[in-house]
Amino acid sequence: MSETRILFGFHAVLSRMRQHGSSIQEIIIDQDRVDARMRDLLEMAKSQNIRVIQSERNRLDGFIGAHGRHQGVIARVVETPMPYKDIHDILESDLDEPPFFLILDGVQDPHNLGACLRVADAMGVHAIIAPKDRSVGLNGTVRKVASGAAETVPFISVTNLARTMRELKEAGVFVVGTTMDAPSELHTTKLEGPIALVMGAEGDGLRRLTQETCDALITIPMFGSVQSMNVSVASGIALYEIRRQRVLGNSQK
Repeated sequence: MSETRILFGFHAVLSRMRQHGSSIQEIIIDQDRVDARMRDLLEMAKSQNIRVIQSERNRLDGFIGAHGRHQGVIARVVETPMPYKDIHDILESDLDEPPFFLILDGVQDPHNLGACLRVADAMGVHAIIAPKDRSVGLNGTVRKVASGAAETVPFISVTNLARTMRELKEAGVFVVGTTMDAPSELHTTKLEGPIALVMGAEGDGLRRLTQETCDALITIPMFGSVQSMNVSVASGIALYEIRRQRVLGNSQK
């Protein structure tokens, strides 16, 4: 069953037009914004016969709150449910490579989650998994920061993260977590085959039970003076290494 959502910001709206323009019911724009970026958006909307409504800025503010950064553009879209509802749908689907998951334990900042969705999309992750009680969920800010990735990467919320991790392990998925004091380093660890990378939030990191449920723990070596990274940056580094090893492994077959 489909539902109507609000997307806001140029990246999110333009990405939706490029990927699935027919899902956009209408676009509401700030009538006072007449710059080149807005003209490009209007031209694309016209080419796809998407209805555009000009409005005062305070009406746009009312859709998402006065502090939301809509940049003068909001779209009403009809969301079609993702084909994957849980991990078993993905594990049992006809993938063209071994399953590849990103698990986020405790990421509650919408900007971080949106950025994680972007890097997950870029690295070909099949789904992001997060606990229902320790995740911000896919709100408007997440979708804006994700710049379209929220519509391409399945986001699966689970009630019990440790149980889900055990189910992945039983299905043959190697579950590897990242901690600062892990005994093995990212670039020296074999990360091929079905895999789930587990990342924690800044500060708290992975919860104890999450760590204990992992098959292995690795660390991302730091060569500068800063001792921690934003979770989306760290996810990007680790996901890239996994993708690099997959590409390298395939080229050597």
